[in-house]
Amino acid sequence: MSYDEIKELVQLLVESGIAEIEVQRGDQRVRIRRSSTKTEHSAQIITPIVPAAAQSPAPAPPNPSVTAPSAPAAQAPPANEIVVKSPIVGTYYDAPKPGDPPFVRVGDSVEPGQVLCIIESMKLMNEIESEVSGIVASKLMENARPVEYGEALFVIRPR
Repeated sequence: MSYDEIKELVQLLVESGIAEIEVQRGDQRVRIRRSSTKTEHSAQIITPIVPAAAQSPAPAPPNPSVTAPSAPAAQAPPANEIVVKSPIVGTYYDAPKPGDPPFVRVGDSVEPGQVLCIIESMKLMNEIESEVSGIVASKLMENARPVEYGEALFVIRPR
């Protein structure tokens, strides 16, 4: 992300009155949070842009207690499977545009950096990429549904 894009995000934050926004584009992520001071137009960048490769991914818990409400089976994945969670609040899309085939289907092989879905947040399309090589074991979200931060989207069985 360029400085101008970050500046636009800060301006969007100030104008909209929201308290915090987190955006991920490819391997770059930025989180911007309003200051808790009384200054009306102040905002500060909490997390600078850091390549995702430099961030250590959080290990998937062996028995996650949070599952997607729209998931047909509310069972926890086995310890050897990785749960891909939403890094932001927004709307989930499984294809680049309506009518196109989905990015991935259950049973598809994925590689690190491969786009799994898009989450639209504040009119920005954020590609969610696989961090591991493996097989898509299950898809836990329906197309065009709202998602929360940390909500499970996919289960990937690593190779």
